Amino acid sequence: MTDLAAKKCVPCKGGVPPLKGEQLQKLGRETPDWTIVNEHHIARTFKFPDFKTALAFVDKVGAVAEEEGHHPDIYLAWGKVEITNWTHKIDGLTESDFILAAKIDRLYSHN
Repeated sequence: MTDLAAKKCVPCKGGVPPLKGEQLQKLGRETPDWTIVNEHHIARTFKFPDFKTALAFVDKVGAVAEEEGHHPDIYLAWGKVEITNWTHKIDGLTESDFILAAKIDRLYSHN
């Protein structure tokens, strides 16, 4: 796992430009299972053997999101969870989005 998972999300107060180009690509390389979509958001689908296990994962993601003060969009279905993340305040990506992604990856690897 990357050292991103050890960092804390920083609340965005707005007024900062979203990450683009090489900065964005560097963070993307540290979270390779996530897809950067239009330099606007990141997304990943997680697979599970059943609904109950997927729901338990969503609960864990929710707890981390609350702890970090950074909340992704979560879609729960039988056997899968899709997570989309971006910083709404600036309508784009910040390092915090990748920090949360790394923390979610860590949860999944311990599942």
